[in-house]
Amino acid sequence: MNKFHKLMAASVTVVAAGTLAACGNNSNSSSSGTKKTLNWMDKTEIEGMDLSKVTDATSFTQLNNTMEGLYRLGKNAKVKPGLATKTTTSKDGKTWTFILRQNDKWSNGDPVTAQDFVYSWRRTVTPNTGSQYSYLFSGVKNADAIVAGKKKPTTLGVKAIGKDKLVVTLDKRIPYFKLLMGFPLFFPQNQKTVEKYGKSYGTSSKTTVYNGPFVQKGWTGSNLSWKLQKNKHYWDKKNVKLDTINFSVQKTPSTDYNLYQAGKLDAALLGPQASKQLKHQKGYTLRKTASTIYLEMDQKKKPFSNENFRKAISLAVNRKELANSVGGAAEPADTLSPENMTEVNGKDYTDLVRGTATKKFNTYNKQQAQAYWKKAQKELGTKSECSFAILTYDDDASKKGGEFLQSAIESALKGVDVKVQSIPKKTALGHAGNGDYDVFLMGWTADFSDPISFLDLNMTHNFQNWEKYSDSTYDKLVAESKVTPSEAKRWDSLVKAEQRIIDTQGVTPLYHPEEAWMVRSSVKNVVYNGAGAPYNFKEAYVEN
Repeated sequence: MNKFHKLMAASVTVVAAGTLAACGNNSNSSSSGTKKTLNWMDKTEIEGMDLSKVTDATSFTQLNNTMEGLYRLGKNAKVKPGLATKTTTSKDGKTWTFILRQNDKWSNGDPVTAQDFVYSWRRTVTPNTGSQYSYLFSGVKNADAIVAGKKKPTTLGVKAIGKDKLVVTLDKRIPYFKLLMGFPLFFPQNQKTVEKYGKSYGTSSKTTVYNGPFVQKGWTGSNLSWKLQKNKHYWDKKNVKLDTINFSVQKTPSTDYNLYQAGKLDAALLGPQASKQLKHQKGYTLRKTASTIYLEMDQKKKPFSNENFRKAISLAVNRKELANSVGGAAEPADTLSPENMTEVNGKDYTDLVRGTATKKFNTYNKQQAQAYWKKAQKELGTKSECSFAILTYDDDASKKGGEFLQSAIESALKGVDVKVQSIPKKTALGHAGNGDYDVFLMGWTADFSDPISFLDLNMTHNFQNWEKYSDSTYDKLVAESKVTPSEAKRWDSLVKAEQRIIDTQGVTPLYHPEEAWMVRSSVKNVVYNGAGAPYNFKEAYVEN
């Protein structure tokens, strides 16, 4: 995803209760005893609807429900049929052939064809498009060279044979390739629509075209409420039970819970106190995310270029207290990858990562923090005060996190002055992407259930390496994991890479979010996956 590209700790301006009143009417019901309208909330605003360019979980959830690729991801990230009716793979795993459905259309009436995939993939890897996710195509023939500007997009290993046959050629076997096909980045795009709207494509509901279970209505590019409506052109519309999903952005848990109690929302994210008080109430739901909230420090700037300063910051933070302060069921992080995402030979991947570095630097030790701060001062050649700002989103959890870090760092490190800058997510992402920040409190949700989704980000030349971390040992280990034919060697390289980034504090893991929600018991079949595009509403319904 979920950066939620970056996940992000997350949210934005509250929609007034009066606005929601129009969305709260569930009288539209079918004869089968189900309501046709769902009132849902999200933690953040939409970044965009251009699947080549977006980076956040909110946008990917919208794309996951308004678009469709070769596969859909069902419960527990299980691959389910999408547009591909038949898939064959060569013995060496490098050639994939997909036969597509002949009865799917875009919402503008155009047929969905294999060429739509070819166009979409080429557009995403074209450097001028500016995709921050183009690195996920690595392994598709010539993708790396195209992204680097060394080859033309037309050389990408994807081609259409007729309208319904798509052939993908890989440079190497990709263990998680089928999972990738269920991620919106790999969905098709309608060339006619993209070219019609140009730079405006995907910046509003009206400048986007859809081929999934729903179409989006009412998003202007910045507003905080919109609708998803059943797509009459969708190939499997008979299994889409809802006519309308009313979305609103809520950044204050107390507000969304009040709307939930008033019957104007069918689900509400809970704050710290409410999550404790309502834990045993009917409707209490814990959402485990494949996410990590962490600090990125701009390592092109002093003092963040100094490794000992970064270690001092990490050691100054009591992660358990921080997790408690932001609410939900957040867990302190001592690894970059979250638990329960990947199993390796019967063991959780994170158990293999834990060792000297995780115990030494991803823990709270005020005395050691001060010692590393003194080392940093000596290496930086200064004994003067240090001041910087922590950039956060303007939602409740992000602001609380920033305030906690401000207090913790100033308390532990004498002479360090910290300010908190909390601004809307879209603006914050722009600042971070342009390098206009000191320290960024942000997060990442795995796009698919594999630690490479976290580790790839911090390679020296990755577009999403906003902290500008560069370590040759780390780069070598991640690169090795991508080319070795040995599963054992692959896992060994990934484990060592994660240990390395923690040892050098390339990023500073803080906590793994586990969100506490209240969801009405009448709401059924909402599929939630912690990785990738979190929510799938295709077969959701609401009982009367």
